Amino acid sequence: MEYVKLGKTGLEVSPICVGCMSYGVPERGHPVWSLTEDESRPMIRQALDAGINFFDTANMYSQGTSEEITGRALKDFADRDDVVIATKLRHAMRSGPNGAGLSRKAIFTEIDHSLRRLGTDYVDLYQIHRHDPTTPMEETLEALSDLVKAGKVRYLGASSMKAWEFAKALHLQQTHGWARYVSMQDHYNLLAREEEREMLPLCLDEGVGAIPWSPLARGRLTRPPGEQTTRSETDGWYADTLYGQEASDRAIIGAVGEIAEARGVSRAQIGLAWLRSKAVVTAPIVGATKPEHLEDAVASLDVELTMEEIDRLEAPYTPRHDLQGVSDPKVLAEISRKAGIVPADDA
Repeated sequence: MEYVKLGKTGLEVSPICVGCMSYGVPERGHPVWSLTEDESRPMIRQALDAGINFFDTANMYSQGTSEEITGRALKDFADRDDVVIATKLRHAMRSGPNGAGLSRKAIFTEIDHSLRRLGTDYVDLYQIHRHDPTTPMEETLEALSDLVKAGKVRYLGASSMKAWEFAKALHLQQTHGWARYVSMQDHYNLLAREEEREMLPLCLDEGVGAIPWSPLARGRLTRPPGEQTTRSETDGWYADTLYGQEASDRAIIGAVGEIAEARGVSRAQIGLAWLRSKAVVTAPIVGATKPEHLEDAVASLDVELTMEEIDRLEAPYTPRHDLQGVSDPKVLAEISRKAGIVPADDA
């Protein structure tokens, strides 16, 4: 495994990040496709054995149990100094006041809960899980910077938001001398390229590393159009909101399949190799629930696409609208409700 720097930091990470949303108590998150702890541990062990050192989770995933399962496995299978643990906060963890958002109180509360669940003294990358428009940005940024000064967090990251919001945050951090966002976890893949308009050029200019979520479009890029999986059958409303350009999506997926067949590799390898061709991308976040998911992710590192192949993959794209920049709490609550994400009673 050849490691890369996260953005313009000195932090070395594997060019594949394991997304841990699928690891959690099924009854507390996604009953249909979440893996139990016994099922999750071999996946994390396999990733480590392959040289992957970058793991991303969030406090809200399966109501905190993703952090617990991930933390216990990494403690058992790896040296803490060798792995990079990323987690997130923003969404509701408790009902009632101060149970969600990015206030100073919420940030200081949630980092301690995450550290307890992960079983570690510090988080390598602490990310805001969307912007919080109900809290002054200055309050959020200063509180996050204070966590870095306190040694509880090594680096700060952000996730899907408007480019102007991210630019404002970077400006405020530089102006006040606060710890800076070094990464952007955004929605980016062959079927969703809207981030190429403003966010990714901003990240490239500012030296911020992109770590895209849903790099394979929730599996759409790994199978023929229309073919269903257990997850796709239950993703429903949320996935339909992210995608839905039927003609162009089919053409892109078709090109992925043709190139994969010609090269004798999997569709997943082509989709991930395309992302790796983008200089701003540090590491796609890959959700792995089967051994072959990790095998494909690692194998994709050896696939170098030609400019002709990249043009074939990109040519059919049709601009679309999605919810990656949504920050309105009412809309986010509705997304969470329809996606089956229910706030925990306690942290």
